[in-house]
Formats: sequence, C-alpha cells, structure tokens
Amino acid sequence: MVIRDKVYTADDLWEISHHDDEHRYELIEGELVEMSPTGEEHGDIASELNMRIRLFVKEQSLGRVTAAETGYVLWENPAGKNTVLAPDVGFMSKSRLSSTRSSKFVQGAPDLAVEVLSPTDSYPKTLKKVNLFLKYGTRIVWIVDPKDKTVAEHRPNTEPEIFDVSDILNGGDVLPGFTLSVKDIFSE
Repeated sequence: MVIRDKVYTADDLWEISHHDDEHRYELIEGELVEMSPTGEEHGDIASELNMRIRLFVKEQSLGRVTAAETGYVLWENPAGKNTVLAPDVGFMSKSRLSSTRSSKFVQGAPDLAVEVLSPTDSYPKTLKKVNLFLKYGTRIVWIVDPKDKTVAEHRPNTEPEIFDVSDILNGGDVLPGFTLSVKDIFSE
C-alpha cells in the first residue's frame, strides 16, 4: 500500500516509524510504502544470510552488516522526495562508513543489499527496489527466491545472473573471498 497524502522526507519516516508500532514503511521518492510482516521461512533465510555475511565481514574487518528493517537513505532530494529502503541484509564497506554509528538511518546506499522474496512480493515491485538500489550506488543486489530456491544477482549495467542450489555465490569485489553455496541458504 502506498500512502500519497503528502511528500515525505527521511526525517518524516523516522518520526512515523518510531510512533507507529503497527506498521513498517519504506520511502520511495517521497511516498510511504507499507511493508507487510514476514513469515517464518523469510525470517529464517534472512537470518541465515545475515549470520554468514556478518561472520565473514567481522573476520575480514571489511565494514558493517545490518539486519532487516535497517533503513538506508539512498537519496535526499532537494524537493523532499527522499528514498529510504530497508534491505533484509545490508553491507557497507569500512571505507564508506561514518566514523560514528548513527542512531538513525544509515546515510548512503549499501554496497550489498539482500532481499528475500515474500509470497506477496510482486516482480515489478521487487525490480523497482533493485533499480533504486543500483541507481543510488549499491554494487550488488541479491534477490533470494525461497519458492524457486534461486538467487538473482543484480549489478549495475549488467544482466542479472541466476544461481540455483547447484551454484556458489561469491562476493566479488564487494566482499572479496566470500563464498556461499546457494543450497546452504535454503537448508533447514
């Protein structure tokens, strides 16, 4: 559901999200977009990915990994049409981190964004988020599809690559040395 009664800013979203315990939102070009709660499978897969990526990043001292619902301010438009998205897993490299951790949203796009599809997610809605991440500086977006047990890897200016349970994901130049078997994402 999109809420269109006004143009919202990142600060508006922050205030709304801390006074409305019943709803979760993202902000796309100034419009609030309600996010529905996720199910058990979605949460388990997102948690598995977060744990694996977080352990690697900590061991290599590469930066910071965030969990679902952590907002990233991708764009602050002078007209107030801000964009704030909350990937299921986000990674920002050490070189791009602020010297102090904010109590509010992360400023800037994550280097890696992971989105786990929910049964209610539509392809056009997900693709819009992928394109926004890439447009504002995310270098890799992984779209994890629990139904098909695949991961679609999106990078700027390239066609997406689809990985299935027989494949190995790697972090490329974003997470050098990181590998993960796709089947391990979906194992119970």
